[in-house]
Amino acid sequence: MEASLAKGPKRRLMSLDALRGFDMFWILGGEALFAGLLAWTSWQGWKFADAQMHHSQWHGFTFYDLIFPLFIFLSGVALGLSPKRLDKLPIAQRMPLYKHSVKRLLLLLFFGVLYNHGWGTGAPVAIDEVRYASVLGRIAFAWFFAAMLVWHTSLRTQLCVTLGIVIGYGLMQLFMPFPGGTAGVFTPQDTINAYVDTHFLPGITYQNRALDPEGILSTIPAIANAMAGVFVGHYIVKEHRRGEWAKVAYLLLAGAFTLALGWLVDLVIPVNKDLWTSSFALVTTGWSIILLAVFYALVDVLKWQKIAFPFVVIGCNAIIIYLASSIVNWTYISKSLFGGVVNAFPASAQALAAVVALLLVQWLLLCWMYKRGIFIKV
Repeated sequence: MEASLAKGPKRRLMSLDALRGFDMFWILGGEALFAGLLAWTSWQGWKFADAQMHHSQWHGFTFYDLIFPLFIFLSGVALGLSPKRLDKLPIAQRMPLYKHSVKRLLLLLFFGVLYNHGWGTGAPVAIDEVRYASVLGRIAFAWFFAAMLVWHTSLRTQLCVTLGIVIGYGLMQLFMPFPGGTAGVFTPQDTINAYVDTHFLPGITYQNRALDPEGILSTIPAIANAMAGVFVGHYIVKEHRRGEWAKVAYLLLAGAFTLALGWLVDLVIPVNKDLWTSSFALVTTGWSIILLAVFYALVDVLKWQKIAFPFVVIGCNAIIIYLASSIVNWTYISKSLFGGVVNAFPASAQALAAVVALLLVQWLLLCWMYKRGIFIKV
């Protein structure tokens, strides 16, 4: 991990940082806003919005299920914006990027373990009692394998590999036999994913379940989410013939097509986040492309950058604030600073005020870092 000090952020696609910040906003506490609004106003419309701020129990899809794959997709977009072919370069010129990619992989794996335990309980001494699978770990693997493809293969090969991952993973879940189970079964205990995690995943699984939601097999289709981001980033950079609005329109069409395809596949392979099914990869990719198209239109085409600024501040230090959400007691800090203000509100509005205070404390720190050009990269 390295902290860069500069007069300002590097010139880049601002919509990418804004959407990354929008994505992270909900993890930092934004998901509780709708529950607070419901308590304050009693308007039942907020009840539906609040329901979208929770993961699906098994099959199905909510907005909150999109947060994780959207982040992976955006890491791929960043790769696609400046694709590099390394395979024809001398090894001495390749080594810095190879070392950086391995370092990033290992650091994110370590931070993932740290996030799982935080400072509250601490990582156990016994290595077989540690949960090694993690959100950051999946981001690390998806980015790493996407980078290897971008650096060493042609765009056609990348497309073929991505399609192979989506189709092959779906066929594996539908038809591959495994000891003690039946192919094509999509229940928490009886999938091939649960079998592989139970027998081959080191350490413990999430809540000691048979299936870890960040387990071994379900990491494979996440690479397809990252590669979809690569293709979108490549398209944004290379397409100049039809103009910016045509670019937005094509992205919206591509997102809508992918989304519809995912729900079509759902008829055979259910949309499921914990299994990261092929249909889930397609649905989340479709929504990711649509959201990026909207943010690209607003931020980079219409130049509504002042409106996007609060999210850009979050997006420029997304990984570090995500890690801090586990190891820093933001609730305690926000109560220490704004507890009296929150208590001054009517009882029905205090939950909403507490959420706003929590978000404000984190955002002010990130804004302080942004204004001073402090960007912590992994």
